[in-house]
Amino acid sequence: MFEKFLNDEQDPKAVEKVYSRLVDLLSSGEEIIYIAVQKKPLVNILPDCIAITNKRILFFTAANLGLSIKFVDFVWKDIVDVFTKEEIIGAIFSVKTIGGAEMGVDYLPKVQARKLYQYAQERKEAEREARRLRDLEEKRAESGAMQFEAPVNIAPVQPIVAHEPAPIPAPVVHEEPTPAPAPKPDELTEKLKKLKVLFENNLISQEEYNQKKLELLSDL
Repeated sequence: MFEKFLNDEQDPKAVEKVYSRLVDLLSSGEEIIYIAVQKKPLVNILPDCIAITNKRILFFTAANLGLSIKFVDFVWKDIVDVFTKEEIIGAIFSVKTIGGAEMGVDYLPKVQARKLYQYAQERKEAEREARRLRDLEEKRAESGAMQFEAPVNIAPVQPIVAHEPAPIPAPVVHEEPTPAPAPKPDELTEKLKKLKVLFENNLISQEEYNQKKLELLSDL
């Protein structure tokens, strides 16, 4: 099964060791995409390896004089960027994580470093798209879970009907009975004088004088 990862002159023994370790590490739905093997000049007994799956990237290092192998892995959603730098002998491939950690391997065959970079970029794009879709789903779920207040029943507005203004009642005028015009003081005085002249000349009696005088004074 691991032979398909030997197309770019990978060390068969290193790939076999990494592959057997990877099989035990794979989660449900996880698939191996590529395995790159370090190729140091002169001595390359215990090379470091890099494996890419559809879910993460793993860095393998031999331990205990090659009797065991240890690894560090990063899921794609935690990878900020990937880098490759070609040198005179081989190339360097490294990654940078959200937390600021950096991990890399040097002396990789250039063709393998290029393949790692290509596959890593593809996985980053896929993860970015998956993250965008997840954000959209979360926003839709949040908007669907929002509770809206029940609409307030507003009484319909009654049309305004123009009414003619009610007539203002005319003020009631209470007329007082018009008193009989009193005789002017000058006229009354003249009449009393004449009445007195008649009495003094014995033309009328005392009784007649008193009666006429009362009549004149009652008009005041």
